[in-house]
Amino acid sequence: MSETKPMSAAGQRILAAAGDLFYGRGITAVGVDLIAEHSGVTKRTLYNQFGSKDQLVVAYLEEREQRWQLLVRETIAAATAPVEAVLAPLEALRTWNPSNPRGCAFINALAELPDPAHPAHLIATQQKQWLLTLFAELATAAGCAAPAALATQLLVLHEGALVTQQLPLDTLSVSIELARTLVRAAAPAHS
Repeated sequence: MSETKPMSAAGQRILAAAGDLFYGRGITAVGVDLIAEHSGVTKRTLYNQFGSKDQLVVAYLEEREQRWQLLVRETIAAATAPVEAVLAPLEALRTWNPSNPRGCAFINALAELPDPAHPAHLIATQQKQWLLTLFAELATAAGCAAPAALATQLLVLHEGALVTQQLPLDTLSVSIELARTLVRAAAPAHS
């Protein structure tokens, strides 16, 4: 979150309830009355803690981003070779997806909040840019040819796997195998 002071217990309950509701029902479908009810606080407490619904949406996305980035970094650290590390953001989806059945919260936010001036839109856009940059950095570290182009291809596979996860297909495994083929083709021969 943007604020530096520790969040109160009420703030934590509000953020947890808002996260569940925003992800499960959609940001625009959930009002502050429902969040206050689910978190066991008054609307006044909610506004005292977050200032507005928009700032609560930002806090929700920032919290998800922190959890996602931690999982991705742990998956990168567990990779046995630089070429395998390039695939870590896709591999992390194997852990992430079962508890996130509605796809990507950031893509969902972008669809619900199309105004680029909305603060949550900016957070969601930055998260995708972070992932693209990470793929490029990992591809560069692995010595892959054309790391920027490879990063874009991997981002498309990653996002496609997220968006199609609700279909009765194993698109994640297919996406990971296709990504592995792309990375191996771009990697130096000795990898």
